[in-house]
Amino acid sequence: MDRKIRVLVAKPGLDGHDRGAKVVASALRDAGMEVIYTGLHQTPEGIVEAAVQEDVDVVGLSVLSGAHMTLFPRIVELLREAGVEGMLIIGGGIIPADDHEFLREKGVEKVFTPGAPTSEIVDYIRSWFEKRKTV
Repeated sequence: MDRKIRVLVAKPGLDGHDRGAKVVASALRDAGMEVIYTGLHQTPEGIVEAAVQEDVDVVGLSVLSGAHMTLFPRIVELLREAGVEGMLIIGGGIIPADDHEFLREKGVEKVFTPGAPTSEIVDYIRSWFEKRKTV
């Protein structure tokens, strides 16, 4: 029996805008995924704790404040310290294209920017999950 893909959608830092994260969370839920939304103003430590406790497959991070270069790598680092392996980490928000490669190098596999169709995010997660199941 196939199980639902479990996704944690998180808003690290002081960013107070979560409309995009809520739209993505709703789209993932509508696509049949199990979604846990952490709410605003989360610390990297709190996000990692939630990801571990909820045993998620995917962590989706959303930042509009410009703090992605600090917060995203810190969350990846804490996940590794917690012994988490094989989890997909994606990011979204106002993230300049020049920063995408740095974030990939730090462990954020894919970055989605404003205007990305939610279907693209759903398809990306599903494709990753299917590849993971066959390994």
